[in-house]
Amino acid sequence: MRRREFVAIVGAAASWPFAALAQQTAVPLIGFLDPGDRQRSGARFFRKGLQDLGYIDGQNIRIEYRWADGDFARLPSLAADLARAKVNVLVANVTQAALAAKDATSTIPIVMIGVADPVGVGLVASLSHPGGNITGTSSLAADIVGKQLETLLEIRPSVSHIAVLWNPKNAAFNKLQMKEVEIASREKGIDFKPVEATSPNDFRSALETVSQAGLEALLVLVDPVFVSNANLLMENCLRRGLLVMSGNRTLAVAGALASYGPNYEDLARRSAFYVDKILKGTKPADLPVEQPVKFDFVLNLRTANALNIKLPAALQARADEVVE
Repeated sequence: MRRREFVAIVGAAASWPFAALAQQTAVPLIGFLDPGDRQRSGARFFRKGLQDLGYIDGQNIRIEYRWADGDFARLPSLAADLARAKVNVLVANVTQAALAAKDATSTIPIVMIGVADPVGVGLVASLSHPGGNITGTSSLAADIVGKQLETLLEIRPSVSHIAVLWNPKNAAFNKLQMKEVEIASREKGIDFKPVEATSPNDFRSALETVSQAGLEALLVLVDPVFVSNANLLMENCLRRGLLVMSGNRTLAVAGALASYGPNYEDLARRSAFYVDKILKGTKPADLPVEQPVKFDFVLNLRTANALNIKLPAALQARADEVVE
């Protein structure tokens, strides 16, 4: 073998590991931050959105997940961890995660999922012109709580006092929802009593407070702790005969009498569109924030029967889904 040929072969062989490494690092790395847990997360719908666009985790894209398991205090460190990993895009599910992501990086593109009021909490300058490194989907929609209370009154017109279950640790999102509750309850002539729960350990005492106050109806605000522990929460509510309304389909399937709110699965799928655009070179500042276009109205007929409540036929006809 001639020396020139030998050198060429050795040179090529030596470059193989580096070529493989370059090919590996060329695969985009996506960070996914969620305040909830793996079982109830919208991550699977995000992955489905990616698959629809031709991205397969482990093949032409990689996803690193961080779950806070309902402990919002962990979100800043989890977001910082993803930022240190130098992900190409950081996807943050709902408000608290998006705020933690914003604090962790001002350079990595951030795609938020289902943030109630991204302008109000300071994530973007405006929905049409986000500015900065953040864009994505919003769950902001007018009068959602008002429609929830309308439905409650349609089911039981005599309701005039309700309890509202909220998580004070989810300060940004739950406080926005509480403002809606204040406005909507005043318009409907309903008094409400806020009841706090920050973990599943609080469910029993919180619901005892509701029962002792003689309140038969409960509005459960949307929160990762409540959604992740929907079965346990609803078991405790049904044991006390509480009529429960929520803004999340998961709670209605688990046993709440009804739910009305944005389709969070659709918002999670839609976030993949933003990731795709960003990976192809579009700046987050040039991608307008999208508001929800799909809403779910779910009725649980099984729960209605258990509570001896006859749901109006017109109400059932309007439902997107009836759990039987």
